[in-house]
This record gives sequence, structure tokens and C-alpha cells, in this order.
Amino acid sequence: MPHRPLKESPLEESSIVRKDFIIVFMFLFNAFTWWYIMPIILEDLLVVLNGTVTQTLLIWMSYFAAIVGSSIIGSILSNRIRRLSFLYAWIVSGIGVSLLPALLSSSSSIHVLVVSVLFGASFGLGMPSCLAFFADWTLVENRGRIGGIVLLVTNLSAPLFAISFDMFNLTMGSVILAAWRGFGLIVLFLKPEEKLIPERKKNPSFAAILQNRSFILYFVAWLMFCLIDRFETPIQRNSLGDSYEKLLMLGPILGSISAFVGGLLSDRIGRKRIVLYGFVSLGIAYAIIGISSVRIELWYISFSVISISAGLVWVLFILILWGDLSQSGTREKYYAIGTIPFFLTNIIQLLSEEHVTLIDETRAFSLAAFFLFLAVLPLLYAPETLPEKKIELRRLRKYVEGARKVKEKHEEKGVKG
Repeated sequence: MPHRPLKESPLEESSIVRKDFIIVFMFLFNAFTWWYIMPIILEDLLVVLNGTVTQTLLIWMSYFAAIVGSSIIGSILSNRIRRLSFLYAWIVSGIGVSLLPALLSSSSSIHVLVVSVLFGASFGLGMPSCLAFFADWTLVENRGRIGGIVLLVTNLSAPLFAISFDMFNLTMGSVILAAWRGFGLIVLFLKPEEKLIPERKKNPSFAAILQNRSFILYFVAWLMFCLIDRFETPIQRNSLGDSYEKLLMLGPILGSISAFVGGLLSDRIGRKRIVLYGFVSLGIAYAIIGISSVRIELWYISFSVISISAGLVWVLFILILWGDLSQSGTREKYYAIGTIPFFLTNIIQLLSEEHVTLIDETRAFSLAAFFLFLAVLPLLYAPETLPEKKIELRRLRKYVEGARKVKEKHEEKGVKG
């Protein structure tokens, strides 16, 4: 039988079935870590190629452009194919594409360019469906918690994967990458079922989504965040020199913990408030560096705040918000458009990095703080995506729990007396 949510009393905490959680977690964890490792393999190919700066730039731009283009195509195709069949085919195709570097007899610029395009396309094609699967199989009141767990485990384990892959040559690394992608098929043994959608909604067009006021307000803020992050990263790297690598080790740990905590809090106090906290704290961190960028102590404090803020923003904009704003069975296009800024701004960074680093760092960070505070403006007009009744129910549960504890203490004193 298709999956059906369990009936619960109004004051009970809704939760996802353990089997469903494992299925959702395995799909996302396998896909995210696979995507994290692909650029490492691509970097190894570029080392072997030893091409020009222009060739390297073109290959990386093609990789990110392929992710964006294929995600749009994938969101269209997903409406014509059963989702689970589509996801299984996506994993199988990823196995084949991951093996390509091991099968190359030579690494010419054309070969590496083709691999980069296929790498990007193989990831982007199924990602909207994978994220939509996550949103459809989670309840709105626990979507943040589950999304936070996924990002926590993924971000903490991904650097370990990267270190492990550095121990192997290109051929062996490619084989292991394919094997790891194939590991995602373990969900077959859990026998996932198509989610029952009581009332199939009409699949929205891209134009209709872009006319959705709530979507646009969050999208504009997310786009500005990604642009500022991509512009400031080269400046940070250039300003800090050797210290940047030390700080870079700190970032994933703080960001992962922050994503988990942010996910939990977004289920309790709402998504909008957490996003606002992330943007405002990030703006303050850049403002501090802009005032005094020469003191390493301020860099450590500010970089910590930046990592924490980024974790809050990522979990909301990558996993949660687009699922909240869309209806069950129609989410692929929302996720396809919603994740475009994350990948498209990588191309902008590649094209602008040489010129951005020429800007005075104090001015650059002050401008970043200014534009981040501007990015808060659309968020002020954006609606809360967590239903108000869910927030009120949590408050009521907390009140009932507190009253119950007080009653138990009084009864305990009465017995002793």
C-alpha cells in the first residue's frame, strides 16, 4: 500500500516513520556526497591535462552550466516518469558517468570538457526530484529537523571523503566514486513506495512559479546572498593567505552544527525568523571585518559568525523553503529554480575573481555588509512558510508539558506530606 501519514491527536508531535526517514536520508546523503567528490575527480583530470587558464575556466563553467541546464530538464521530465523509477535511473546513470575518467585512454581538453558536462548533467538531472522526494516524505513541522540532520552528517563526512580520495590515483578514485554512487541503490532493499497524493495538483509552469510573490521574495534574497558569498570568498582567500586554510577547516564544522540547530529552530519558531537571523548576523560579521581587517582575532570571530550564518541560510534555502512553498507532487520545478543561484553564481565567481581581488578589502567587506542588509528588505515582506497553527501547537504542547510537570511536583509533595 502507498505511504499514508498516521493519524494523530492535535497535541501529539508529528513524526516521520523511521523507515521513511532512512530512505529519505540515504537518497540525499548519497547524492550530496557524490556531488562533493565529483569536483575532486575533475580537478585531478585538470592536473593531468595541464591546460591553459582559459581551458580550465571553460571546463569549470561548463560543469556548473550543465548542472543548471540539466536540473531544468530533469524537472520537466520528472512529471512524465514515476518518481522512484526516475531516481533509480538517475543513480544508475551516475554510476556510468562516474566511471568515465577511469575509461579515458588520454586526457585531452575535449575529453575533460565532455566529462565535466556529463558530471554536471548527471547530478543536475535528478536533483530536483531527489529534493522533491525529501519534501513530499517529510511533514512541514519536522522538515527542518530532518534537513538539518542531513546537512550535519553530509558536511561533516564530506571532508573525510575528500581526504580519502586524495590517497588514490585518478583511475581508482573514479571506480570508488562509481561504487559509492551505486551504494545509493541500497534503498531498493527498503522497498520504498510512491507517496499517495490524494489530490494531484496541476504541474505549474516556470512562468507561474516566477509570478509567485512569496517565491520571488525569498528567491531574490537567496540570489543576493549567493552573489555576495561568491564575490567575498576570493577576497577572503587573498587577504588571509596561509591563515585561510586554517579557517577553512573550522567553517564546515560550525556550518554543519549551525544547519542542524537552524533546522530544529525553524520547526519551532518559523523559517522566516531563522533566515533573518542568518542574514543580519552575516552582515554584522562583514561589517566588523570592514572596520578592521588587519587583526587576525577579528577574522576568527567574523569567520565563525559567517560559517554559522551560512549554515542557517543553506538548510533553509536548499532543502526547506521551496518544499514549503510548493504542493505535494509539483515540487520539482520549485527546487530546480530555487537552487539555480547556488550553482549559477559559481560561474559568476569564475569570471569575476581576477577583478574582484583588486578591490580594497575594507571597501569590499563594507559593501558586502550593506548589500546583505538590503537583502533583508524582501525578507521583511516575505510570508512565514511554517503554518501559524503549527507554531501555536508547539507552544501549546510546551505549556501542557510544563503544567504536567508542575502538577506532578505538587502531587509528589502531597504524598511526602
